[in-house]
Amino acid sequence: KVDIMDNDTWDPFQLNPIGAEKEEKRRCFELFQHLVAAFVGIMVLSSAVISKGSLLVLSTLSSPTSTRTSKERQYYMLMLVGCLVMPNLLVFLKSLWKCAFKNFVPPNMRTMGIVCGIECLVSLGTSILVLVVMPQFDVLTNLFISGGVCMLSSVLQIVFRLQRENWKIVFPICSLMLVLTGYFLLGADYYVRVTSYVSGQENDCYWYVGIAVFASFLVSLNWWENPVQASNNMQEMLAELDTFRDFVFVISSLLRVVVIAAVYLIYHVLIQENIVWSDFDFTPKADEDDSTIARHRETLDIGLTVLFLQAFFSAACHWFGVVACKIHSVRMSFAFPVCFTGPAVLILGMILFLTQSQYLAGADTTSIIDFCSSLVDLSTKNTSTVVMLELTKSICRTSLSSHYWTWPFSLLALEGICMWLGLITCTYYVWNFKVQRIERTTELFVRRLYESAFIDLSLLLNTKMKVVSVVDDVENCVIYLCATMWHETYDEMLKILTSMFRLDRYRGDPKEEHKDVFDFECHIFVDDAFMIDKETDKKFINEYVTDLIHVVIEVYRVFTNKEPDDVSIIETPYGGRLMFVMPEGNMLYFHLKDKQLIRNKKRWSQIMYLYYLLGWKGYNVKNPQKITRQNNPCRASLISLDGESFLLPQHDNDSKRKHISDDNTYIMALDGDTDFHPAALILLVDRLRKYCNVGAACGRIHPTGMGPMVWYQKFEYAVGHWLQKTAEHVFGSVLCSPGCFSLFRGSALMDDNVLKRYTTTATRASEYVQYDQGEDRWLCTLLLQQGWRVEYNAASDAYTNSPQEFKEFYNQRRRWGPSTLANTLDLLHSGNETVKRNSSISRLYIFYQIFTVSSSILGPASVSLMIAGAFQFVFKIEGTLSIIISVIPPIFYLLICFLAKPSTQITIAAIMSVLYAFLMLASFFAIIGDMAMQGTFITPTGLFLVSMAAMYLVTAILHPQEFSMIIYGLMYFICIPSGYLLLTIYSLVNMHIVTWGTRETNKEKEQKKTQNVLCDRNCKLCCWDMKLQVTQETDNLMLQQLQQAVNPNIQVTQQVVHEQTPNTKEEKNNAPNEENSEEISPELLDRKRAKKDLEYDTSAYSSIEDDNDDNHDDEDDNMLYDGSLYSGFTEEEREFVPQSDWVQPVKEEFLKKLTYANLKRNLQEQIRYTLRNKNQEDVCEELVMMLTDTVNGELKDKVGPEDVLSDSQLEELQYALNEAARRILKTNRMERLERRVKRAVEKTLIAPQVEKLTEDEHDFWKKLLERYLAPIVDDKAHKEEVTRELKSLRNKAVFLYFIVNVLWIVATFFLQAIGNDVISIKIQKVWPNGTSSGEYLKVEPLSLMFLLSFAVLLVVQFLAMLYHRWEDEEGMILENQIANGLVITSDDL
Repeated sequence: KVDIMDNDTWDPFQLNPIGAEKEEKRRCFELFQHLVAAFVGIMVLSSAVISKGSLLVLSTLSSPTSTRTSKERQYYMLMLVGCLVMPNLLVFLKSLWKCAFKNFVPPNMRTMGIVCGIECLVSLGTSILVLVVMPQFDVLTNLFISGGVCMLSSVLQIVFRLQRENWKIVFPICSLMLVLTGYFLLGADYYVRVTSYVSGQENDCYWYVGIAVFASFLVSLNWWENPVQASNNMQEMLAELDTFRDFVFVISSLLRVVVIAAVYLIYHVLIQENIVWSDFDFTPKADEDDSTIARHRETLDIGLTVLFLQAFFSAACHWFGVVACKIHSVRMSFAFPVCFTGPAVLILGMILFLTQSQYLAGADTTSIIDFCSSLVDLSTKNTSTVVMLELTKSICRTSLSSHYWTWPFSLLALEGICMWLGLITCTYYVWNFKVQRIERTTELFVRRLYESAFIDLSLLLNTKMKVVSVVDDVENCVIYLCATMWHETYDEMLKILTSMFRLDRYRGDPKEEHKDVFDFECHIFVDDAFMIDKETDKKFINEYVTDLIHVVIEVYRVFTNKEPDDVSIIETPYGGRLMFVMPEGNMLYFHLKDKQLIRNKKRWSQIMYLYYLLGWKGYNVKNPQKITRQNNPCRASLISLDGESFLLPQHDNDSKRKHISDDNTYIMALDGDTDFHPAALILLVDRLRKYCNVGAACGRIHPTGMGPMVWYQKFEYAVGHWLQKTAEHVFGSVLCSPGCFSLFRGSALMDDNVLKRYTTTATRASEYVQYDQGEDRWLCTLLLQQGWRVEYNAASDAYTNSPQEFKEFYNQRRRWGPSTLANTLDLLHSGNETVKRNSSISRLYIFYQIFTVSSSILGPASVSLMIAGAFQFVFKIEGTLSIIISVIPPIFYLLICFLAKPSTQITIAAIMSVLYAFLMLASFFAIIGDMAMQGTFITPTGLFLVSMAAMYLVTAILHPQEFSMIIYGLMYFICIPSGYLLLTIYSLVNMHIVTWGTRETNKEKEQKKTQNVLCDRNCKLCCWDMKLQVTQETDNLMLQQLQQAVNPNIQVTQQVVHEQTPNTKEEKNNAPNEENSEEISPELLDRKRAKKDLEYDTSAYSSIEDDNDDNHDDEDDNMLYDGSLYSGFTEEEREFVPQSDWVQPVKEEFLKKLTYANLKRNLQEQIRYTLRNKNQEDVCEELVMMLTDTVNGELKDKVGPEDVLSDSQLEELQYALNEAARRILKTNRMERLERRVKRAVEKTLIAPQVEKLTEDEHDFWKKLLERYLAPIVDDKAHKEEVTRELKSLRNKAVFLYFIVNVLWIVATFFLQAIGNDVISIKIQKVWPNGTSSGEYLKVEPLSLMFLLSFAVLLVVQFLAMLYHRWEDEEGMILENQIANGLVITSDDL
């Protein structure tokens, strides 16, 4: 790379990091979102129409007035019962699933009894209405009568006064009146039918009308909870119900099924006595003719088809309705289609009646009365469609077929209009339904159960009312972004800093309000940041920190086109700290760790920032200490309360945190190479805000890089997130939230047995493996054991560099493998206690983890069996011999790992991986060739390959934005032996090595000083090897000696080569330049500065009164003084800050902002930034132009373009710029902006400050280092003891793995040796056209044992993934689109 800090003024070009530009709206993506919303709305409407229409068809076919035979009507009635039972069965299975995989809470019997009683009444009403009443009515009445189930909801809305505006009480009142009017019209319509002698209308219809009203009222009890929860009544009972709701649904769903069956049996068996059980036998009999058999087959087909359509599309309508709400398209994709389902069914029915009735064979179409009369003769003919015939005949049962008058048909039409309008006015709140960015299904809908008989009404009435207790204001939170660095490259540092600056640009000024309501700070902790020069024994920053400084300056330039404004250099007990103010005013800190003062590595960096941010900072902001101002030399915000001064932390976030609880304090753990966008972080923040039991949340990690190893990891990461993490999220809780991109709740980390135990120093062998090899997994284990939940958000994407070399990959997994196993075993060991404490972890989930660990332990044996199968298939070797051959390479590599060095082990593993890859590739193509030769894929190997490919393909399709990962599947397949066999052996045998193995460096140059080197040359001649290095100090010493030799009477300064720094007065005192008549004496400069400091200090406290006369936008201008050059402290206070050797070189890097060339650009951009929100573009540009001319006039002939300005030059330039700005603003009558412009000038001319910590913070770090973070110094005997224990642990682990895998392989060998005929599974061979070949294919014991150890777990995880994408609260397919912040709202549509 090019060192940008060494560029001259003629080389201003720079490389913009990817992602630094502002995100623009993607028109195609927005169009796609609107198309998706339209598609979802169409699916909701179409599925609701099919569901409702199917139910009407079944009720018509089962009607006593139907022309079907008694046997057929009984069958259709049974299908109608199936429609009612199906949603209860689905809810039973889902609730049972949740009870099994969540911690069981014993129910309160009183609450459970009340809920179950209501459910039984609802089921009774539904059964009576559907099974008793609807078959007695015509199809149009059945379509309209269901609208009355909203009556109780209307009554409760009126009683509880749930409207936010009083006038909206008109809606439920109108709803109730319309429903009652509809029932009155229903009675009037049937009275007219009876009195006008409509065909088929009996006098007992009045009883059924009354029963229909009663049943509708019972059904309306179904949604009692919605208005109750919205009214804040019975909240104690509802809160108690939420704890065991799943168990209540298990019981209540069974009770509902019992009630449905009881109504069916009592009415049709005991009352009507029309059930003949033998009629349900549709098997052909000898005495039946062909026409009867065909009719029975047609009846079966119609009944099963309609049942399937009704059950499937009811569930589909419910799911698409949830999707519509979650993509924020409530009005277009949910409310509109659901509300117009009834009219759509009516319109579709009328269209079919008018267009298809004329095609009924034998029907008289001269008039409606003749047409309806002719339908009676069609009952025995099979030339017409059965469904159309019965629906048409049912319509003819209305007043349309009256011989006297047809005007009463308008009563039926008015009834339908009243019922529909009653439903719309009752559920008016749905049209203004607000959905937050992340909201679970249980927060969108009151009940998990849907009513398939009234799917449209069920969705509307079940939508949760948010009309009273609506919390529009999101509670503020503070986020600490904490990245740990360990020898990152320049490009990797560029990624993390670009991400932080993106977040700064997204959040904006912390003093301004923001829609996401959060504040943040960025902290980067750099391990091994210093080096010791062996020649001078001085401490300097190493090349990694130098790169980091260069990167932050470059990123600052990219985002603002200027240098960093406010930089502070602080020496700390742990090393050093650099503090920056980011472009929008948020804070960025670099914590430089000296490994001789503080412990190295990631876990200790995490302990360092957790105690600092959660412990000391959290306590300090809520308990400010009284101080005297004179003893506070650091730049801090001071406030005055009753005349007393209090020290607050340095910037606004700390003072704001005084009002923020620990629950809303979040720690964002990052790696030094993580790349993310603000939307990814916001999604995790929303997750923790939403659910108080979530202690940590992680996102989808994408590996970046190039090469075969990266390709393998891309698919491995994809499968791991698609299947493994999803299964953990569904079954219980995620076990590991990766440290490269995870958000932790402050109160969770501060909980008992979490952070305190996390500080434990490893002393035993197992602790070295568990604590230090996978610190992020151990921290999550502690959270789970304490009762917190860890969640996975698939929409939160982050990118991190992955190992690109085979050696680095193996060393990384050598740490991860044993650590994963150790932490999982620790969780399983404490399973009983964890189940009691953690509501997300059940005993069944513990069993799932045991099964997962067992499959992991059997991984080498499973892969060996796969290889044996490849040998058997490719080379046609017998099964027993192929098993023997397959275990030889692993045993060979196991011996190599015990005998050879790690580097040799990795080399041999690489060679064997290539050979295994060729074998797997040959096996892959051989299986395809065998399927082609056999003419079918129904072969043991073919079924396995096709099923695995189908699983991965379906999984990729359900993750559309990551579908491209499927192309790396072949690479993953051929590398399975390397990743699951050789890598496991390497990890186990090298378990005793506890170094990280990645990013290690042995460069000698790190120990060399790189600052102020003027000449560095090597000279080699024959046997001579000379090194010549001239530094600034040696050059100065030589010049002093020469001057003393020439003129010994002249007192020479210690520093001949002057360093032009604003705060270095020694060069003026020791080396005065008498020839410069304009040089200001130090005493005069001190007096000027002291006077100016006093002026600035006074203005800082008087600006509040001044701003009352100015524009209100300047009310916070006085805050801009925080971090200024002077800050109200005298020169003497700032002058005597002790400096270490590393401080001055760092300061010089940032002093380059004060060169003539950089000053102009910085001033221009600072003026534009300061006035960006003042709507004064003309004045701003005039200021930029005139102030640039002022800079040119003051400095053009006095300094070079790359010279750093001296103190006196900065003083004169600041005075000239302020005067020029005052004149311009006075001319434009913009005096109110003068203070703001002066501060912009001051920030441009400010130099980097060298500060020191407050006494309190210094004491905190001293005690923290002494108690937890002091460097670990182990004597030789202890190291030998630990090494001995680690090797002993390694031997035990290897022996356990070896024995278990050998037993599995031996069992397979003997089963294979017994014979295929004894133990095998026979599969009938089927040709591609579906016909049977008469042959059977055998699944041998070799394949069977492999499937048991590998494929079973994969199938379980695949099913969990399907559940997550289909039904789980967060598993929405469109979640990635929502994550990008481009959600569809009702206003957009």
